[in-house]
Amino acid sequence: MIDSIPSVMSSLTDPFNILLLCTGVLVGMIVGALPGLTATMALALLLPFTFTMQPEMSLMTMGGLYVGGIYGGCISAILINTPGTPSAIATTFDGFPLAKKGKAAHALIAAAMSSGIGGIIGGMALLFLTPILAKWALSFGPSEYFWVAVLGLTMIATLSSGSLLKGLIGGCIGLLLGTVGISPVGGESRYTFGFSGLQSGLDMVVILIAFFCVPEVISMIENKIKPQKALKKEKGISKKIFFYIIKKPVFFIRSSLIGIITGIIPGAGGNVAALLSYDAAIRFSKDKKSFGKGNMDGVMAAETSNNAEVGGSLVPLLSLGIPGAPPAAIMLGALMMQGITPGPNLMNDHPGLVYTFLIAFILANVIMLFFGLIGSQTIGNVLTLPIWYLAPSIVFLTVVGTYTIRNSLLDVAMLVGFGLIAYVLKNAGFHPAPIVLGLILGPIAERGLIQSILLGKASGNIWTLFFSRPVTVVLIILCIISIAGPIVSSILKSKAREGV
Repeated sequence: MIDSIPSVMSSLTDPFNILLLCTGVLVGMIVGALPGLTATMALALLLPFTFTMQPEMSLMTMGGLYVGGIYGGCISAILINTPGTPSAIATTFDGFPLAKKGKAAHALIAAAMSSGIGGIIGGMALLFLTPILAKWALSFGPSEYFWVAVLGLTMIATLSSGSLLKGLIGGCIGLLLGTVGISPVGGESRYTFGFSGLQSGLDMVVILIAFFCVPEVISMIENKIKPQKALKKEKGISKKIFFYIIKKPVFFIRSSLIGIITGIIPGAGGNVAALLSYDAAIRFSKDKKSFGKGNMDGVMAAETSNNAEVGGSLVPLLSLGIPGAPPAAIMLGALMMQGITPGPNLMNDHPGLVYTFLIAFILANVIMLFFGLIGSQTIGNVLTLPIWYLAPSIVFLTVVGTYTIRNSLLDVAMLVGFGLIAYVLKNAGFHPAPIVLGLILGPIAERGLIQSILLGKASGNIWTLFFSRPVTVVLIILCIISIAGPIVSSILKSKAREGV
């Protein structure tokens, strides 16, 4: 690294490079805040323009866009209960209730600070722990992926607000939706009903918009939800939240570690990281009942983890050439366009480029924290228009965003259909979180299960593959703890009530 210091400093002190980095962060925040427009989409649109850039410029711009896009999703998640990016799913659980209580500014500032902390910690891990964490990720096989998915599904008990039975039914609905498309192993076409567009499965962004956004828009039109008032920049909020945050070092370290580890596992993504962190926040909290009703810790846990996941997702990309998340796959394409192949030799062949990007990535998170504190409320005011402006605008953005994902009218039809179904389910008491959780983790569990069975048959012992590998044993123990936790907690609460 010492030999690369001159080139790294030259790139990082270039005013034009810094301008591109800041522009990337700001544009990413705006795109991430708009429902239906994801960080992946923004990076894909930017990709052709990076061909004429120098490698350092290209990576710095895309890194800033990636960081800003993941954070920007929390703005719409908090204000209109619509995750701007899939990573902001868990942010809606407490962010929107806080906004309904008139504390939208508090939630936005807490999200900005938490995102900055998580992103910086994730960047530091990317800088110092890449070789170690990359070797650890190599130990994950199909059986480990299966148990990771099962561990995630155990969170349904935590995410089920009100009725556990309805939460389990919702999870099963999500698992069923995850089977649409071509089988990941056998190659059979399932539940496509003759539509070729369904062979690749249901698009995650379409389902997210349908289940989180459409019911809220309908409720707005029915005047069940009052429009958010314009956000006023109250004095002293940032100071209060800052002192609240510094009292919780363990909370942020835990959330960041969850995000980093989840990001290293290819395919897991920020949505899984945020959900796992949110679940951990509930389990370690003394006030579990307040979650889902406007608990600031819920927002901070989700935002810390999903931004730390960004750094984690780049670890396998730089070390192994394996993107840990869809946006990282776009950055892989950008590197390939420059004639640079990510992998074990990248650090040796292009050390100056790698260290420039790693340090610029940490700097991008600092810039995102600054922009988030001073600009999130300004961006958010766009989403606090009166209902007669806001509802049609949201519908327009969601339809356009849905169509541009795959240029498919079928996706628009699914948006409408699933949106109406989500509205009915919501009125019947089914929370969308378990449904989306089942959809996210179902394919991961199915692929891991089938591949593990095939490998087990080939080796002559299926059970050994599932139950004797060190990592799988740890994951099984975590699953048991996750399942037993809510049960033991409810038993203790019932005994306490009987004692009273």
